[in-house]
Amino acid sequence: MTVKATTAARWIDDHRRALIATADDIWGYAELALHEEKSAARLAEALRAEGFRVETGAGGMPTAFVAEWGSGPPVIGFLGEYDALAGVSQKVSPVREPIVEGGAGHGCGHNLLGVGALAAAVALARELAARKLPGTVRYYGCPAEENLSGKAFMARDGVFDDCDACLTWHPGALNRVSSNSSLANNAANITFRGHSAHAAGDPFNGRSALDAVQLMNMGVEFLREHMPPKARVHYVITNGGNQPNVVPAIARVWYLVRAPERDQVDELYQRVLDCAEGAAKMTGTTYEVELLKAIWNVLNNRTLEDVLDEALRRVGPPAFTAADLEFARRISESFRPDQKASYLSRQELSPEDLKTLRGQVLNDTIIARPTTLKDPSGSTDVGDVSWCAPTAQFGVACQAVATPGHSWQYAAQAGMGIGHAGLLTAAKVLAEAGFELMTNPEALGKAKAEFQELTGGRQYRSAMPPGQKPAFHQFADE
Repeated sequence: MTVKATTAARWIDDHRRALIATADDIWGYAELALHEEKSAARLAEALRAEGFRVETGAGGMPTAFVAEWGSGPPVIGFLGEYDALAGVSQKVSPVREPIVEGGAGHGCGHNLLGVGALAAAVALARELAARKLPGTVRYYGCPAEENLSGKAFMARDGVFDDCDACLTWHPGALNRVSSNSSLANNAANITFRGHSAHAAGDPFNGRSALDAVQLMNMGVEFLREHMPPKARVHYVITNGGNQPNVVPAIARVWYLVRAPERDQVDELYQRVLDCAEGAAKMTGTTYEVELLKAIWNVLNNRTLEDVLDEALRRVGPPAFTAADLEFARRISESFRPDQKASYLSRQELSPEDLKTLRGQVLNDTIIARPTTLKDPSGSTDVGDVSWCAPTAQFGVACQAVATPGHSWQYAAQAGMGIGHAGLLTAAKVLAEAGFELMTNPEALGKAKAEFQELTGGRQYRSAMPPGQKPAFHQFADE
């Protein structure tokens, strides 16, 4: 099969060096959630140079923006991300070599994601211009997908409401349309306050905030038996006191509460807060809750997934070089012996695809979509977008099969040829699918009808309380 959007595909090929350079620069910036100043500016400026109108500050976030080209319907949007992860700084090396010890790195490949979506937006605009076709192309610059969920604030402020369809992708290990939902979640800081005292001389005069954190965590551990089967709760102690001979007067724990459905999160989150209340009473301390964000699960649009799957098959898989294959082979040596088998066992694969993947270090074939929706295992703020407009996403191989998510291995591959090949493929698939929706009113109408059926015609409602602000301070000191 051959692509329909030929001008778009050619534009991506002609500008591959500039696109890769931009992705590599953002990889080097490695900026954390809500602090992606250089990354956002680089992407916004690139879009302005291509004739897009850019408005910054979407959702009350300086690093969020909306770029638009053209006019009139249909309006097709592409979602871009560009935030990094704490603690996974890594050189382009198949062995562990941090650039900055403890520093941030692109362990989820968002440097590739943001530039791939940008390339698709510009390429689609070039296709429409060449054919003198109407329509509006949008690029949504979305900060803080990791942890602080920038799209949820953008969705709350209505920036996706007039979009006919939103498309996105994610770097992964397989060339495959996602066909799975995500876990809705809440994130919060719980701060306990007690009284300091000499830990040996007069501990009886102290009230340990750290004791309260530990008791809360213990309560949540016992709560796990009574959670919904697919729920997940994680926490890290971000302040446990300063030195062991002083009873800690302040301690803080950061919680992430997830479940498949939004109402399940609401109930489970309250039970987690009940553990905090009980811990405070047991220790004679007080506590404060700071909600950081609350997001929805992804609403799958099968019609749009069909469009993406067909586009992926027309474009074909990434073209990896011999050097890419050797790098992937070497980085795979850092995996646990059973890691690949475990990874493949969690995928819904046809016998043919399973056999193929067992023999591949890099996936250079198209993997069939699951026949049923997979159980959600992660979270994304794409969920909020999917309740505002028809939305779909897919994955492109940008890493060795079975590479752990949020890892230094992931970050290494996001900065070299493996990730570059995946980026260029994803850009072509997005542009191809966008062109199909621009020129096939029947497909777009079917996607919108499915959206109305799935939502029951209900207007999107943010899971966050009115006035909730983005948590700019959460990574301010990183």
